[in-house]
Amino acid sequence: MSSVRRFAMAAVSNSLSLKHGLSLWCPQTGSLSRLNSSSSIKFRNFSRCYAAFANENREYVIVGGGNAAGYAARTFVEHGMADGRLCIVTKEAYAPYERPALTKGYLFPPDKNPARLPGFHTCVGSGGERQTPEWYKEKGIEMLYQDPVKSIDIEQQTLTTDSGKLLKYGSLIIATGCTASRFPEKIGGNLPGVHYIRDVADADSLVSSLGKARKVVVVGGGYIGMEVAAAAVGWQLDTTIIYPEDHLLQRLFTPSLGRRYEELYQKNGVKILKGASIKNLEADANGHVTAVKLGDGSTIAADTVIVGVGAKPAVGPFERVGLNKDVGGIQVDGLFRTSTPGIFAIGDVAAFPLKIYDRIARVEHVDHARRSAHHCVKALLSAQTHTYDYLPFFYSRVFEYEGSPRKVWWQFFGDNVGETVEIGNFDPKIATFWIESGKLKGVLLESGSPEEFQLLPKLARSQPAVDKAKLEKASSVEEALAIVGASLG
Repeated sequence: MSSVRRFAMAAVSNSLSLKHGLSLWCPQTGSLSRLNSSSSIKFRNFSRCYAAFANENREYVIVGGGNAAGYAARTFVEHGMADGRLCIVTKEAYAPYERPALTKGYLFPPDKNPARLPGFHTCVGSGGERQTPEWYKEKGIEMLYQDPVKSIDIEQQTLTTDSGKLLKYGSLIIATGCTASRFPEKIGGNLPGVHYIRDVADADSLVSSLGKARKVVVVGGGYIGMEVAAAAVGWQLDTTIIYPEDHLLQRLFTPSLGRRYEELYQKNGVKILKGASIKNLEADANGHVTAVKLGDGSTIAADTVIVGVGAKPAVGPFERVGLNKDVGGIQVDGLFRTSTPGIFAIGDVAAFPLKIYDRIARVEHVDHARRSAHHCVKALLSAQTHTYDYLPFFYSRVFEYEGSPRKVWWQFFGDNVGETVEIGNFDPKIATFWIESGKLKGVLLESGSPEEFQLLPKLARSQPAVDKAKLEKASSVEEALAIVGASLG
């Protein structure tokens, strides 16, 4: 009986530590006072039910194991609320890592110092500690790997995983990110030799293919397409980018800026087919991809195809929590609370109020993943009540492998609305300024100095009045930045 009594005290202690009064007792179990007055038979029933949950840490559960989960874990640790309280359940086989590396350093050839785990576990991307699997153990964080959540019971506050595990939560943070958009199977989207990149397994498969490839086709002219094509150049492979838009990265770049980058890629040997649609992917007798067939009937030979045509928010089993039909994802407020008490959403999957521009947005970017995780957990664990005030930020770094004749690194802050002013000759610097109603709304800079890059968010957040005519006469990027910087006062 003494061992049973010790178990009861442990269970009671765990429940009393809960914040917000959220109960972790089993549905058929009553309150603490009921437990104390229960018969021994009822008590044994409770013990079996309590033990039926697969997770030991039940106060806080994070679903998802990407960037946002790693930075959320760090914030729990900083507040002293992780040890014995936090559980992370993920489909990944690895502890959270800095996902941008997968289309950058991870794809470098073997002789050019490619990135590999554990080198880029969170939170090294922001200068923080490398949180290896051992780090999570040391901090008392329970990790459940390779077992995605397939259903949620909101009323009972439980989750069920693919393997059948039943998990209990007090507060739940959804950090499931996005899944890569795929070509339909009927047009060859699942053929051997066709790749999508979202996790380490995807990247490993692609690296294996690049080592044997001769002709590579990258479908998509966005971030993924540009970064993967640049990596393929490092392998000295025959590389073609195909996309339906008029120029690279159309959702951000101006036509003029897009052409500058297209010319750079062409100088590196990349062939570009823009304004093209894909009809289907062709295969040989063994079922391996051999070509990309275009809408006009022409074909491009390929033994490796990488599809980078966007991503979809991984709402999975959480549709009942409340979705935003306009931007996709799970709707949250400025503290990342969903419409369901005790459930939060962060990172790529969250549709949140973009305060600075007074609209709802969903941002697929590592910077937002990090910041939203910190803000959400801090609000959950403390008295913080100020709403999230995010400034959109995007960047890319390509051709950074050893021996590259020119490294490319640009940053953008703000909103790409209004008229544009482009200054510089891309040798290597170039800057683009977006101006609306006489105010600076956004700014992009290629190959800036650390001090110049640090100026960009100040400009975009302040939205100073800018003399467009004067800015257009600037003879250099440095002079242009000085003109808009003087507007800050």
